[in-house]
Amino acid sequence: MDLVHKEFQNDQDAIQAIEALKTKGVDEDNIYVITHDSDRTSRVADEADASTVDMSDQGLSTTVKNVFRSKGDELRAKFKELGFSQDEAENLEEKLDEGKVVVAVTDTNDNTIFQ
Repeated sequence: MDLVHKEFQNDQDAIQAIEALKTKGVDEDNIYVITHDSDRTSRVADEADASTVDMSDQGLSTTVKNVFRSKGDELRAKFKELGFSQDEAENLEEKLDEGKVVVAVTDTNDNTIFQ
């Protein structure tokens, strides 16, 4: 599975990029929104008709472990479940600490290019 991502400074830019990906034929089930705040993640994903990393993506073991993890550990686990390496997950989690929105696309094709 190929994996690409882009960081956005604000919600509206992330939403516009997601809409552009969908017009290129990228399935919304392969577009994931991750932020440091679960309410913000849900709000952006709902507005853009994108996915969030939930229990079906993580598996039961990771979901149970997340109950006892710090927020940073939980976010890194979500990135790893999507297919990012440990180093990538740590780097992306730091970007979330800065208030950025990360949009990740799994199962990419030639149309998966962020604007």
